[in-house]
Amino acid sequence: MEIGFDREKYFTMQTQHILQRIDKFDGKLYLEFGGKLFDDFHASRVLPGFRPDEKLRLLKGFQDKAEIIISISAKDIQKNKIRGDLGITYDLDVLRLIDNLRRMELKVSSIVITQFDGQQGAEVFRKKLENRGEKVYYHYPIKDYPTNVDLIVSDEGFGKNDYIPTSSPLVVVTAPGPGSGKMATCLSQLYHEHKRGIKAGYAKFETFPIWNLPLRHPVNLAYEAATADLNDVNMIDPFHLEAYGVTTVNYNRDVEVFPIVSKILEEISGRKDLYRSPTDMGVNMVGNCISNDEVVREAAHQEIIRRYYMAQCDVVRGRAKEETLKKIELILRQSGLSTTQRRVIAPALSKAEQAGGRAMALELPDGRIITGRNTDLISAAGACLLNSIKALAGIGDNVLLMAPAVLQPILKLKHSTLHSKNPVLSAEEVLLALGICAVTNPTAELALSKLSELKDCEAHASFLMGQSDEGILRKLGIRLTCEPVFPTKDLFYL
Repeated sequence: MEIGFDREKYFTMQTQHILQRIDKFDGKLYLEFGGKLFDDFHASRVLPGFRPDEKLRLLKGFQDKAEIIISISAKDIQKNKIRGDLGITYDLDVLRLIDNLRRMELKVSSIVITQFDGQQGAEVFRKKLENRGEKVYYHYPIKDYPTNVDLIVSDEGFGKNDYIPTSSPLVVVTAPGPGSGKMATCLSQLYHEHKRGIKAGYAKFETFPIWNLPLRHPVNLAYEAATADLNDVNMIDPFHLEAYGVTTVNYNRDVEVFPIVSKILEEISGRKDLYRSPTDMGVNMVGNCISNDEVVREAAHQEIIRRYYMAQCDVVRGRAKEETLKKIELILRQSGLSTTQRRVIAPALSKAEQAGGRAMALELPDGRIITGRNTDLISAAGACLLNSIKALAGIGDNVLLMAPAVLQPILKLKHSTLHSKNPVLSAEEVLLALGICAVTNPTAELALSKLSELKDCEAHASFLMGQSDEGILRKLGIRLTCEPVFPTKDLFYL
């Protein structure tokens, strides 16, 4: 994979910028962390060279200066909102975030449940966390938020929220996803801090859209595609243009709410000169660290196509609205893109037509495209993975890594004893069987050692893949898209 992003330069510039912002506010900064803190796969896809854990690496550099508050909306807990890229609910992702951050020796000081209005699911979640020794706080809905500034900046507004004690110069507020109340948490804390005589400040760490790239740059368009369900629209920051005569890019929600946020900050701090634009609020240096614009543009184009297929699948599954799909399709057309530019699609469809069944295609790091189809023994994903690692290991097509005699007892156990309705072995079951065979078969061991080389490979399936196979491909880091076609007439499948 060609590199288009300088991560070392980013680490240095971003660190310096955050330190400068801490100094600006007398040594106490609440930093709203937008996007994904862990596993920022979108950024790593559109900025080749940016790693999914890049933000975590950055925070690690502030280990002795920072603590973390995790924000989650009571509404999202109540409706079991799913984080799409991981397939888990937001409340489970909070637990995952806490564990992962602490493994990195980063301090998670507390969890705040926002928009709490007596939701039973939120109460259960709080009890679950407190039983494990976690500090949990409630923030409450404020009528006419964020427009009623007088109410917001009062004892009946932010004053009703629990105050979250902190002791570090940098307080990072993160969340499992958008709409979790990160900004409101930061502003509420500022209100309480100023009442206590602490002149803390606020800043926003939002990777996308990239403020110093053109409005219609593919990276910014890919962000629009990624957030189509939120109705985010990139736009020129009019406040920055008026204040400095410089054109920068932001998105509609930040621009629309800026006058109100600016007024809230003014009411809390008593200062009118904190920020003159939404862009001013940001501490995002990512645009300065693009080392190869051509590579980044192509990566963003591929992301837009992937998002188009993801939206099609979400619509037929009932997870997304038609309006979301139409918006991404419009971005696709405006970018002059065609689905034919995704190289794995045509081979997958061709293989499915030839085989008269389901098929998958995967592009290896060297550009070769490998296919696999479903058989009486294994799924299309399992077959494609086996064929791919054989190709990487230089093992001939006629070499069996696992004899049918090895797989048949597993299938018998699966159906006769475990009563599974899935007629074939899933990709995960195939890999587990291969792992067993590798103990006595050096060829199988060689093939298994190539699995890690499939990370960041592109793949396409001729059908809507089930959760089991899709999950194992995600764990391997394979970038999968699917045709919006159900594999069977069954209404329930995994």
